[in-house]
Amino acid sequence: MTELDIGSPAPAHTVTLDDGSLFDLAVLYAKGPTLVYFYPKSGTPGCTRQACNIRDNFAALAASGLQVIGVSRDSVAAQTGFRAKQRLPFRLVADRNGELGERFGVPRPTGNGYARQSFLVVGGTIAWLQRRAKPDSQAEDALAALESFVAGK
Repeated sequence: MTELDIGSPAPAHTVTLDDGSLFDLAVLYAKGPTLVYFYPKSGTPGCTRQACNIRDNFAALAASGLQVIGVSRDSVAAQTGFRAKQRLPFRLVADRNGELGERFGVPRPTGNGYARQSFLVVGGTIAWLQRRAKPDSQAEDALAALESFVAGK
């Protein structure tokens, strides 16, 4: 497994969403800047704080044009339940086989759950990443990264 760096092409991969449907991430990337965030396990305290931080700041994220997708190795049923319980306005990926995490180079320090990492994809390329994403400021960190990227163009 190779970690991605800024400037690396973002993995365009077909994933399974929380409703069981298949979705090509390249379609999402083509629509605009995308935050792809990996988390260890749905429903755990840190993962809930991270998802809720994004939910609570979703209007600002959307206003900036930033799309969001969360990824864990949880089942479709677990992702569906987590999304419904926390009223998340963004989709979750059930990466049961670990393929997407492998392509992004996200480690699994607990054996099965992903390390908490975040990637900002702009134009199909990694524009920013956080190898130790912060649950309580995930949305703010991503917005600041997007603003910095846009300002640097």
